[in-house]
Amino acid sequence: MADEEAAHKQHRASRAGASAGASKLKKKKKNDRGPSTKQSNPKAFTFRSAVRAKRQQAVSAERQQRKLHVPILDRATGEPPPFVIVVQGPPQVGKSLLVQCLVKHYTKHSLSNISGPITIIAGKHRRLQFIECANDLNAMIDAAKFADLVLLLIDGSYGFEMETFEFLNLLQVHGFPKVMGVLTHLDKFKDVKALRKTKKQLKSRFWTEIYDGAKLFYLSGLIHGKYSKREIHNLARFISVAKFRPLQWRTTHPYMIADRFEDVTAPEDVDANPKCDRNVTIYGYLRGTNLKKTMKVHIAGVGDCSMSAVTLLPDPCPLPSAAKKRGLREKEKLLYAPMADVGDMLYDKDAVYINISDHQVQFSKNCEDAEKTQGKDGDVGETMVKSLQQSKYSIDEKLQQSFIQFFKSSAIQSASDSEADESDESGPEKDDAMATVSEDGRLRRRVMFPNEADEEGAAEENGDEERMVHGEGEGEEEEEGEGEGEEEEEGEGEGEEGKEEQENEENEDGKLEMGNALQWKQGLMNRVGASKSNVNLMQVVYGHVEASSKDKDFQEDISDSDEELFKPKRQRHQASKVPFSVFNLSFFGLKAFLSSGHVDDWHNQEVIEAIRDRFVTGDWNKASQRQKGEVEEDDLVYGDFEDLETGEQHVAAENHEDAERRLKKLALRAAFDAKYPFLSHFCIDILKEDMELQKQRNAAELQDIDATTRIEMEGFSVGTYLRVEFRGMPYELVHHFDARHPILVGGISKSEESAGFMQVRLKKHRWHKKVLKNRDPLVVSAGWRRYQTLPVYSLEDRNGRHRMLKYTPEHMHCIATFWGPLAPPNTGIVTFQNLSNSQPLFRITGTGVVLEWDQSVQIVKKLKLVGYPYKIYKKTAFIRDMFTSELEVARFEGASVRTVSGIRGQIKKAVKAGSGKEGSVRCTFEDKILMSDIVFLRTWTKVDIPRFFNPVTTLLQSRDTVWKGMKTVAELRSEQNVSVPVNKNSLYRPTERQPRRFNPLQIPKALQAALPFKSKPKLSAKRKKPLLESARAVVLEPNERKVVSLVQQLTTIQNDKAKKRKLEQRKKKEAYTAQKAKEEEESKKRRREEIRERHRSQAVPGRPLNKKPRRNV
Repeated sequence: MADEEAAHKQHRASRAGASAGASKLKKKKKNDRGPSTKQSNPKAFTFRSAVRAKRQQAVSAERQQRKLHVPILDRATGEPPPFVIVVQGPPQVGKSLLVQCLVKHYTKHSLSNISGPITIIAGKHRRLQFIECANDLNAMIDAAKFADLVLLLIDGSYGFEMETFEFLNLLQVHGFPKVMGVLTHLDKFKDVKALRKTKKQLKSRFWTEIYDGAKLFYLSGLIHGKYSKREIHNLARFISVAKFRPLQWRTTHPYMIADRFEDVTAPEDVDANPKCDRNVTIYGYLRGTNLKKTMKVHIAGVGDCSMSAVTLLPDPCPLPSAAKKRGLREKEKLLYAPMADVGDMLYDKDAVYINISDHQVQFSKNCEDAEKTQGKDGDVGETMVKSLQQSKYSIDEKLQQSFIQFFKSSAIQSASDSEADESDESGPEKDDAMATVSEDGRLRRRVMFPNEADEEGAAEENGDEERMVHGEGEGEEEEEGEGEGEEEEEGEGEGEEGKEEQENEENEDGKLEMGNALQWKQGLMNRVGASKSNVNLMQVVYGHVEASSKDKDFQEDISDSDEELFKPKRQRHQASKVPFSVFNLSFFGLKAFLSSGHVDDWHNQEVIEAIRDRFVTGDWNKASQRQKGEVEEDDLVYGDFEDLETGEQHVAAENHEDAERRLKKLALRAAFDAKYPFLSHFCIDILKEDMELQKQRNAAELQDIDATTRIEMEGFSVGTYLRVEFRGMPYELVHHFDARHPILVGGISKSEESAGFMQVRLKKHRWHKKVLKNRDPLVVSAGWRRYQTLPVYSLEDRNGRHRMLKYTPEHMHCIATFWGPLAPPNTGIVTFQNLSNSQPLFRITGTGVVLEWDQSVQIVKKLKLVGYPYKIYKKTAFIRDMFTSELEVARFEGASVRTVSGIRGQIKKAVKAGSGKEGSVRCTFEDKILMSDIVFLRTWTKVDIPRFFNPVTTLLQSRDTVWKGMKTVAELRSEQNVSVPVNKNSLYRPTERQPRRFNPLQIPKALQAALPFKSKPKLSAKRKKPLLESARAVVLEPNERKVVSLVQQLTTIQNDKAKKRKLEQRKKKEAYTAQKAKEEEESKKRRREEIRERHRSQAVPGRPLNKKPRRNV
């Protein structure tokens, strides 16, 4: 056995991992002989079909045109306010949990209470404000007016609910902001096929309601009571790169969302009268357009109010680029939610409040108390702690003031120097990245951006974020987006156009994700320069070496002291014989520049003069001369040249034909663009440039004006944080305040402050079952306002007359006219009949848009007056029962009338007193009428529109109470158990017309005698009285009696035989029918057996049939 060779384990090549990839790459390089045929000969791989190339060109042009939008002026001059993200959905669908997970993702802070707006910083240039929409119709209406992005939560296990479609209709009316769907409760599906089918159905219905390709995310389930981090990360990525198109109403009206609400009424007034009017302050970011102090505002759910004071406050949650480090670090202010009891600082008009927990407060004792307790015996540890507590300086301050010298010739080192060295290694954000322990022993974690590398863990997130920073490609990000959420397969469902839009968004807004990840590059030169020079305090004082930038501040502090004994001696660094060119920095690189020892040459005057023209204040003519020189050099290299051996000059030949052809094409193109400027996509760029130039001109006009005057002229700019004070508000606003329902404060223009008649093009919603009745009260949401009014419905005829309708049409628009606060034309409105949350049916009754408004509107309805003739003279007739007085007759003199038979006439004058019934009138007709004719007068009468509107004040009552306004007639009858009144004249009765009887034509006897026989009347009318001949009795003879009796007997026998014959035929027919039904049943049974036997034989090959099929002949 010893001689035999030991069996070794066979080598197995790795099939996965880094080594497998390396081996595959090596094989690929080995097999590659050189460039491919397509690279070596590109002309052989051009398009083969001109039709296909034309089609592709048309598709690309159409895709490019679809991306073009009409440019909208951005009125924001500074930093934009946070984008509002509304999380809406039915109850128990996971709204609060989603907000908590998103806030945790962005800020690493766990929220226990979701109350009010929550403002966070999502990137270097973007802030977000999350608002959870309560399950209340009024809150949904307000949320649809200020939302920039809506996260629509849907219970995947249950399907769409009524609240989802109601909110979508509200969004469509009020501008339709961006909507993203989120499916939850998908872990309830046990069958994968059922889950996939449900996803497909919900996505199809979601796309039908919004648009094809709308984003729909899937949250598969809960992990430790939270959603998956990967799914939340994917959702946050799409939120971070989402673009929000400004809506017309919001860009023309200023508005605020209250993220802080306070009652500033004097306490003594409240104690004297708890129900007195209150003074309240509302804090929030200004959005939309500029707000002037004299402008009126509307508080949704309260009414129109006047602002007593408006104050500009510092931004409580500034962007990192604009933050001023004056106490709190940037990353300690990533979250601002005062209504949710999050955050330690509150800004007011004249103070800054810092919230400190009670267990963190530490009170120091007085010196006298310390001297008394000095001689008492106690615990050594307690005495030490008390002595440290009584110390005036902290340990850090003492360490910074101390210094040490290791050797006699070495420099003195202090604690600040060591900290500077450490800061050079770790960067300026090292303190933020470290976890600190507070005095009470609680571990405080730093607040991070979601795209920064987490130094304390989270390796998976770190890897993803580094890939995004280094830009490995968009394909990897798409693969990450697919992941568990399946956005690409079923969640996104976009075509090529959707993918391109997504790529463009990620390319343009990539700085939002990676802006803060590059902060370590800031101040790189300063840190490198500081690390190159060893700071020595002794040399700094006596001037042997030039001090660094940090020590210059220290020297300035020394020079500012009272005893200016020592001043640093600045010695310039001697320039070397061959100076280093700063223009070669891009060629040699930063490393070569730093290693050359010329870091301090920036203080050299020669170097400064050399680079002076590189800046804005320098002379740029030299640069243009250099460019001309470069062009000339290029011409010498690539154009004309001279043979140095022979001295012959060679000039490049010009192709005149090509130049002429190119000029002709350019001229033709210019003429076409001049004739059809709208066909060029450059017109969009021109519009954008004009708008930007106008914006810059406006800013330049107000640039030299001081801040106070500028605010008085143009108002507070968009994006500022304001404190607005209101005086004399109802006490119910404070008493029933609920932070879960945000307060919307919207500015209104001068024309919108008054009330008037508004004409609206209205259509009954297709999901509302009943038609809308005229003058029934409706709750209207138009602009910022919500109020109840009484609309009058009408249709416009061709001649411009507005004809009143009793009910709204089924599937078409009508015009609704009502009295209320004015809203500008083209403003969307939505109507409701009931605001209760317990209503099972669809609550939106109709949608529409404002057409025009005025202080007076004329709507008419039909009026039909009926009269009966009582005296007729040829073409003149006297009509009664049409009017009741001579005054009414005088009102309608000259009006046209008409009879049932179609004879037209005209009203002349009223009859004289005593000649007939009062109100009778004389009319003339185009022909003689009959006494049986009915005369009609068709006219129009004006309809009075009620001047009534009632504001919906939901903020002045408890949230559990349903707002009650004017009730409809049907509701009143139902409550009082009153039946519908019946008007006999309004009932629909069948038309009963008596046959018309005409008098016979009377022909004189002389004329009848002269007429031929053919023209003489043959049929005479039936006489009223029978003649004498008809009354005579006829007596038969005995022979005639026998004949009549015999005929009767024969007829009776014949009738009896016919009756028996019919009876026999009926019995035979019934028997025949029964026999045929029996045979048909047997035939069906036989055919069924034959078919079954045939199928059996086909299922088992080779099996013969038991019997042959029979055919019924």
